[in-house]
Amino acid sequence: MEHNAQMDRRHVEYEYRRRKSAEEMKYQVVSFILMMFLTIVAFWAVHAHLSKWFTIPVILLLAAIQVVFQLFYFMHMNHKHHEGPKLFIFGGTLVAFVTVLAFLTIIWW
Repeated sequence: MEHNAQMDRRHVEYEYRRRKSAEEMKYQVVSFILMMFLTIVAFWAVHAHLSKWFTIPVILLLAAIQVVFQLFYFMHMNHKHHEGPKLFIFGGTLVAFVTVLAFLTIIWW
């Protein structure tokens, strides 16, 4: 009787892991398709010879969105127990942004 209960529990755990893996793969495929679309939009913006004052910010915004997709879906930062790496990545990003902003304002004003 105990052996059957253990087998049932293993089967339930297997099915749970299988469903979670399928869900994770679905998110990765959707993320990949979205990143390909964003890349095509960026190439179109350059190919259309739009103003550089429009094209450069759009490309930077699309790149930032792709970085978020990379971190959360391909590097699995959306899983539990990744709070430390998230803190350091976003903290470093904030420091880099403030540093660039400070140097730009020193040079421009």
